[in-house]
Amino acid sequence: MIRIVSNYNNELKLKGFNVFQIETDDNATKTYSRKDFYKICLTTGKSKIHYADRSFEANDTILFFGNPNIPYSWETLSTKYIGYTILFSEDFFVSGKHSINLQKSPLFSLGGTPILEISEAQREFLNKLFEKMIEEQQSDYEFKDDLIRNYIDLILHESLKLKPSENFNQEKSSASRLTRVFMELLERQFPIENPENSLQLKTAKDYAEVLSVHVNSLNRAVKEVTGKTTTTIISERITNEAKAILQHTDWNISEIAYALGFEYPTYFNNFFKKQTGNNPTHFRTEAV
Repeated sequence: MIRIVSNYNNELKLKGFNVFQIETDDNATKTYSRKDFYKICLTTGKSKIHYADRSFEANDTILFFGNPNIPYSWETLSTKYIGYTILFSEDFFVSGKHSINLQKSPLFSLGGTPILEISEAQREFLNKLFEKMIEEQQSDYEFKDDLIRNYIDLILHESLKLKPSENFNQEKSSASRLTRVFMELLERQFPIENPENSLQLKTAKDYAEVLSVHVNSLNRAVKEVTGKTTTTIISERITNEAKAILQHTDWNISEIAYALGFEYPTYFNNFFKKQTGNNPTHFRTEAV
């Protein structure tokens, strides 16, 4: 049994990308697992975007770059909101030959420039690129994936030439900021939808590397704000996910162990018993 987010999410994973036009925000909302996909949005309208530790208010046309490893949320303030969105996986993009490394690009990095203010002339140019991607997406052309990748590459290169927005507001407390970003990133790793996909971020060091901070800095901030260690919070979240999988799927213990990032089932059994006082098999039996 696979825990399904939505049919759209499964189709998106299979294809590796999807590009669509936003007519209104309500009509264009699509349910998918953000932890798997990069996102580029060209939008016109009033909105407020929260990206990691920063917030940005947009009143006109912007270009936004979303990284699956960095928490962000979007408040639409306009009754009418227009533009385009493309979602794509890293596997889809890197299967072609491109000069841009997504993880290292300033457009997608934590301290980078994820929002660009776009002029009318730039909007018209970018509109055409998105329209061409939609056209190719609907075509039967054998090499349309290569064309889509090239259009994404062109958008990224054109964007690197633009000046980033300066309308960001930062939170006052660095400890609360870092803790909030960590907690949101932690939550983004779940739910585990498939036993074949192993949890990628498992330790405090893993999260510190993604957030571009020293692990000691992360540990101090989390302890100061929550009173708990980073490792404790990660362990508690993995335990809650393990309980949910045991209760709501028929995955065997080996599959669950792998999905949650444990090298061997015995490691998972020991971890679960230490956290709950019960072994996974017994917990599943009691929960039925």
